[in-house]
Amino acid sequence: MKKQFYTLFLIMICALLQFNGMSVWAQSARKSLVTAPRSVLVLAEQGTGHQGFVDAATKWLDSVADSLNLKLTYVADMKTMKEGEIFKYKAIIQLNYPPYAWSNASAKDFQRYIDEGRGGYVGLHHATLLGDIFDGYKMWQWFSEFMGGIRFDRYIAPLADGTVCVEDGKHPVMRGVPSVFVIPNDEWYTYDRNPRANVHVLAHVDEASYKPVSDIRMGDHPVIWTNPSKAARNVYFQIGHHADLMSTPAFVRMMGNAIRWALGDDD
Repeated sequence: MKKQFYTLFLIMICALLQFNGMSVWAQSARKSLVTAPRSVLVLAEQGTGHQGFVDAATKWLDSVADSLNLKLTYVADMKTMKEGEIFKYKAIIQLNYPPYAWSNASAKDFQRYIDEGRGGYVGLHHATLLGDIFDGYKMWQWFSEFMGGIRFDRYIAPLADGTVCVEDGKHPVMRGVPSVFVIPNDEWYTYDRNPRANVHVLAHVDEASYKPVSDIRMGDHPVIWTNPSKAARNVYFQIGHHADLMSTPAFVRMMGNAIRWALGDDD
């Protein structure tokens, strides 16, 4: 009887150890999955008047990559992207890279990426330089519609400080951001039409706040928005011209929020 009891006891101990080992393995696997860096493609414009901002933003992205659990890949020419390559990335940051001079393959892949929700998207400034007048490139109509059906009109020169007013403080991109804040030294774009009817506006600029004063105005002037008609989580910042932005707490907070939201970290 004692022998049977000890045999049963040993079987139970072995089973418990095996289960515990599997449990530890499962926890380790889950931890590995959670901590695995997310691949993010950064379209980093080079050799333009935005270089100072791009360099400052790149330095900031590199500094937060570990804390945000990112594996960053920088690309300066979308013509070098191979067909289908874009789909391996969990998010795309269009760091002032313009919506032209793309290869046909990369443009089609990008459209699928956004339309099918294959990842998240954060766009900045030069991403709305849309029209038929830039370096002889034709209008990318899909991208215009993605940005709210707009065409670039003019920009304020010289650069101006502007007061931005948050419209949707509950959106994840705007969490922890003041309801009103100043963006320094930016190049405020105007468009042939207001995108508001086709996008969800998160913030607008008060054109009366421009310093120095400018007579180039839109009236109602959205500057941060998302396009909820697209499957991909997406947000566009019209601001993004000067390196001073990366020393502006409200902007840095929005950028971090936007990346996390685009990756699905924050609902």
